Amino acid sequence: MIDKLHYISQQPKDNTHLNAIKAALNAGCKWIQLRVKDQPGDIILQYAIEAVKLCNGYGARLIVNDHPEIALKAGAHGLHVGLQDMPIRQARQIVGSNMIIGGTANTFTHIQQRVAEGADYIGLGPYRFTTTKQKLSPILGIEGYRGIMNKMRLANINIPVIAIGGIVPADIPLIMQTGVHGVALSGAITYAADAGQMVSEIYDQLNQPLFNEAQKQHTC
Repeated sequence: MIDKLHYISQQPKDNTHLNAIKAALNAGCKWIQLRVKDQPGDIILQYAIEAVKLCNGYGARLIVNDHPEIALKAGAHGLHVGLQDMPIRQARQIVGSNMIIGGTANTFTHIQQRVAEGADYIGLGPYRFTTTKQKLSPILGIEGYRGIMNKMRLANINIPVIAIGGIVPADIPLIMQTGVHGVALSGAITYAADAGQMVSEIYDQLNQPLFNEAQKQHTC
């Protein structure tokens, strides 16, 4: 089951990815994506190994961004690949059939591509401008999500869609009404004054009956 809340790791000033991940786990996050950029593979592997240990201790899942070999070596629960990264079919040959693989999408055509490649879930975005990602794809906004989710429903495409990119908690009710499965957040959790309360409130929003009904309309 793909969790409705994905925490995307980032390295806070004067801190590390692992400390940020541990704080997110303490706050109640159950799905962690390790996203380390501009670091050598051996450093990312060590991060991944330690992050898997942390997640296992909390009963959470660790998803490695971009690096299938590292995900496999670290014993991660999953892999996420971007539009400019290795194709999902190729990554699947590396990590095997049991590992969760998610793929980024920015258009309905990308979603069709990801489904054909055998993705387990899709990260659709960006919702708005974000400084956490380089080479940002065109911003979708709420109308972009509505249009794409409607096309998915008409095409009878059933795959969990996670909204991502510059999302803050106040955006969640409107985004969830489009029928997406969930949302991915980073800074809103990393820099929250009370991360535990923040995560609890986010899950409360994600599990509202109205949003669950909207999801059903896009998966039936």
